[in-house]
Amino acid sequence: MSNPTTFADQLADRLAIRELVDSYAHLADRRDAQGQAALFTDDARVAVYDGEPDLTEPAQVLTGRNDLATAFGSLRNYDKTTHFNGQSSVTLDGDRATGETYCLAHHLWTEEGQRTLMVMSIRYHDTFVRQGGRWLFAERRLITDWVDRRPSAN
Repeated sequence: MSNPTTFADQLADRLAIRELVDSYAHLADRRDAQGQAALFTDDARVAVYDGEPDLTEPAQVLTGRNDLATAFGSLRNYDKTTHFNGQSSVTLDGDRATGETYCLAHHLWTEEGQRTLMVMSIRYHDTFVRQGGRWLFAERRLITDWVDRRPSAN
């Protein structure tokens, strides 16, 4: 395991991890499920929670890039999505890191002739690993804090 020894190394790692997190959101909004899955290790795990992970069991667990690509493809059910990543924190430990990122995920679709907007307040608890000089997701816990669903005029 290589430990970053300089501030510049740590800054480069933090930037690379933030770019990874932002790439995930960008690819989701572009409906590139294979591209999203490629941001994860081969054996990555994603767990989806409707509440705090310490208090609830995951509603869904996905393992491996194939399962992830299939699940990410479900975003095609929406007319549009927009994911806004907000504050984030990262703790580096050599070739591993952990972090938390806040996200507001907007989903727009038409249902029975009515445009509908759903906004989800999400927190991602992530474990990252550096493989082949590239940061990837090893584990991602998606925690839904709240959901607002309403008719949309546009």
